[in-house]
Amino acid sequence: MSKPRDFVQRPLPLFEADEAPVAPLPSGKLPSYVADHRKRLRTRFLSGGAQALPDYELLELLLFRAIPRQDVKPLAHKLLEIFGDFNGVVSAPTARLTEIKGVGDAVICELKVVEAAAHRLARARVMHRRVLSDWQALLDYCHTTMAHRDTEQFRVLFLDTKNTLIADEAQARGTVNHVPAYPREVAKRALELNASALILVHNHPSGDPTPSEADITMTQQINQACQALCLTLHDHIIIGKSQELSFRSEGLL
Repeated sequence: MSKPRDFVQRPLPLFEADEAPVAPLPSGKLPSYVADHRKRLRTRFLSGGAQALPDYELLELLLFRAIPRQDVKPLAHKLLEIFGDFNGVVSAPTARLTEIKGVGDAVICELKVVEAAAHRLARARVMHRRVLSDWQALLDYCHTTMAHRDTEQFRVLFLDTKNTLIADEAQARGTVNHVPAYPREVAKRALELNASALILVHNHPSGDPTPSEADITMTQQINQACQALCLTLHDHIIIGKSQELSFRSEGLL
């Protein structure tokens, strides 16, 4: 018995389609208006870079790979409406992304690959470098990794005698408005790493980097522990959504 003429064996996709089933497109091709739109976006991006595209178009470029056979513009606008901007979308928690119609494993994978790449690029600019001489790169790294988190995280940056960053570790994670930090554990870890100085960093999911009384008290306790062990506490940085606060600059340290 001969096989049907229209039978063609095709490789299975890495992920199932993210959106509800739609009618197959004629001849297995994208409609010309969608194909032309994608071509124009790629051309503008390659010639002008990310600055040539607004957030929704940059997000469309990202979604093309996850959803290759449908118009992704409506989903791009929906994601931006919910999460605010491009950074908010790629940094959004997976659990929240899965609640959105049209977002499945393929979309989440593409978003999280971009997020991971951004974190690694930012980290590469500060690790094993003298961070006090390039403070803006350090702030950029902290914003990239922490500004869009929906719970508080407390990190410690450990420096050697030349103020080179030798380790960046998350010491604790907390709730939307509180994270526990233990001065003894911070000092103990500094000794284990043979560090000479520290920079404390934590985020405020509310977006307001103004320190609380608990933040100030905790910083003072860690500073006292550092002084007892001849360690230098250079600063405590609180990361908000679009700005940061330095304890050193505010005279709190």
